[in-house]
This record gives sequence, C-alpha cells and structure tokens, in this order.
Amino acid sequence: MAEVIQMPLLSDTMTEGVVAAWHKKVGDSVVIGDLLAEIETDKATMDFEAPAKGVLLHVGVAEGDAIPVGSLLAIIGNKGEDVAELVKNAASGASTAAAPAAQEAPAAPAEASAPAAPVPAPEVAPVATNGVSTPSDDRIKASPLAKAMAKEKGINLGQVSGTGEHGRIIKRDIENFKAPAVGVATTQIAAVVGEESYEEVKLSQMRKTIAKRLGESKFQAPHFYLTMEIDMDRAVAARKSINEVAEAKISFNVIVMKAVTAALRMHPKVNASWTGNAIRYNHHIHLGMAVAVDEGLVVPVIKFADAKGMVALANESRDLALRARDKKLGLDEMQGNTFTISNLGMFGIEEFTAIINPPDACILAVGAIRQVPVVKDGAIVPGNTMKVTLSCDHRVVDGAVGSAFLKTLKELLEEPVRILL
Repeated sequence: MAEVIQMPLLSDTMTEGVVAAWHKKVGDSVVIGDLLAEIETDKATMDFEAPAKGVLLHVGVAEGDAIPVGSLLAIIGNKGEDVAELVKNAASGASTAAAPAAQEAPAAPAEASAPAAPVPAPEVAPVATNGVSTPSDDRIKASPLAKAMAKEKGINLGQVSGTGEHGRIIKRDIENFKAPAVGVATTQIAAVVGEESYEEVKLSQMRKTIAKRLGESKFQAPHFYLTMEIDMDRAVAARKSINEVAEAKISFNVIVMKAVTAALRMHPKVNASWTGNAIRYNHHIHLGMAVAVDEGLVVPVIKFADAKGMVALANESRDLALRARDKKLGLDEMQGNTFTISNLGMFGIEEFTAIINPPDACILAVGAIRQVPVVKDGAIVPGNTMKVTLSCDHRVVDGAVGSAFLKTLKELLEEPVRILL
C-alpha cells in the first residue's frame, strides 16, 4: 500500500521547507534510509532519508519550491500502484488550508500599485509656486489671463518681471519668461539616457526566519544600548605572546569570548532571558557567535564556553564558522544560546549596535581595534582601543546591571592575565 510522506518538521521554528534537490526521481526504487532529498529549513539544509521501502511514485514539489510543513512531499508504494486519489486528497487539504490566504490576495495589487502614488506630485509644485498670485496677495499685479497661464505652466509670478502698465504682468511676460535654474535642470535631465531595471531574488527559508525573528526581537524587546571604549594594548601584547606557544592561532575574538564568559560568571543577571511569566537566570553559559553566510546570519552555539580554554574556543569557533557557511550545522549546534557576541571588527567597523538574539537578554557588538592617540600619564602616545556596545532587553537587564558587566569586561581585557585566573 502506498505511503504518503509529508514535509517534515526539521526545526522548532520551521513553518515550510524548500526542496533544494531530489536524489531520487519518480520510478526509482528506494529502501528505508536512502537519501531521498535535501530540504532547506529556516536554519540549515538537511538530508532527508526515505522513511519507507518501495518505488517513488509521486513527488509533490519541484526543486527550489517551498511547501508548508505537513504538505504532500512524496508518495512511495508498489510499482504501478494508482496514487491519483491520494494526490487529489492531499491537494484538497492544501487548498482548504490556503483559503484564508486566498481571501487576502486582493490586497496584493494595492501594494503593487503603491509606487504609482507619487504621480500627482507634479501638480504640487505649481500650486506652491503660484501661491503668491492669489487674489488676496496685492503685492503682485497680473492680468487674469497671465495668472491663468502662469498656473498652467507652473511659473512663480514672483519671479516674473511685468512689462505692462505700472509693472503689471501680462500675457507676453508669461510667454517670454524663462527660469534659468529650471531650464538648466531640464536640459541636463533630457541629456541622460538610461533604462530602469531591478532584480528580485526569492527569499530563502533562512532569510525569512531571520527577518521574522529579528523583527520580533526588535519590536517586542525594549532595547537599550551601553557603549564602552577599552584599552587593548595589553591584550594585543598578550595575544602575540600566546600565539608564540599556542597549539592553535588565537584571534582577538577568542580573547573577547574568554573575557565575556568570565564576566558573565561574575554578573549572572546578564546571562538571562525573558520567558513571559518569569526571568530565567542561566547557571550555564552557552555562547552564541554570529556568523555571516551568503543568505544572512546564523548563530552557532559554543556549549559550556566558560569551561573551555582559549585553544579549545579557537578550534571550536573556527569549526562552527566553517560548517555554518557550508550549511552543515546540526540543529543542536544552533540552539540553547544564553548570550551572543557579534564581531564586525574584521570588516573595519569601529562601532555598531546589534539586535538581541532571542532568547538572550543581551548581545555584545564588538568593533575593530584601532590605533589612536591616547593620553597616558599626562602624555599623548599611540594606543590600541576597541569599542563594544551591549544591547540589553530592559525587561530583564537594567542599566546599572549592564554597566557593571561592561566595567568588568573592560577590566579583564585591559588586564588579560586575569582571564586565566
């Protein structure tokens, strides 16, 4: 008997999936465990194995298309088995589910026509420029015909010199009027020949989820921001010394991670989240690290980061970042974060604010290390500084709590030997 295979729920936030590739075609024999397809979720592209044995009789979605979770993905059964009724039933169920959306469909043309809204704009300028020619304004004298012609041509009567009796503006003054600024602009625009064009790229599941989650975070969690400048001279020197003997190259990001986990241990109220009915203070530290990928941003999680040394943090963060870019992370490796770091220093960004990554209560934005003039012992000398900004959910973390955390982080990075204690 044929078995209907539905689009599986492959992540806790997944609502639909895209078939990135089919590895079997209709008519192929399959056994349980065969690679049937690659499915793109909101978090990663995952292999989907055949859950049944038989022949692939029907596929419910073409490569590159998306269907909701629970919709018909494929049918596996005996060779030659009639599955028309199963396909029809599945299609009926999908149509019923889509009915509410269909009722809203007429709204789309209204949105599509939105760009046409500016069309009436050219009428605005003539009205504004001709305001001085209203009958109530006795400072400008013009014949009724001249006023009508000026309004039609969008000419400001205040810019026209009248040649009629007592300086009155008459018909020939409007006909002979030339506005140099307008004329030059018109000539320049007319000389430009071009073609308007654009490209629309279909949203991936990952991009949809990034937009949804960050929108929810930004507008549901009341953000506030705390920025601090840190003297990185000793951290620069410490990194150089560590890399002379370390088994793996230690980046500044790893040093920041180590300092952050130490600071979180001393300020557990920052290592928290809002649940709706309570504030959860986490006793463990799972550190999220924002990684840029082609389709947006993913946040792999280093579990129990405070218990790991710099070499372990360097190796694990490098491995997670590489696999994140290849979409090879497991779901468990992208869940459970209690605090997140976003570092754009490698791109030369000096300072920025980051949107909180749920369910965390805070995220730390790390800028570039810059060599700038600083004052030390009353003298101006070259120094290395770095700015960090802590984004806080005000429902969980107050200003004093966030400030105390940053103060400790600053002290640890300015005296990096304390990180190892």
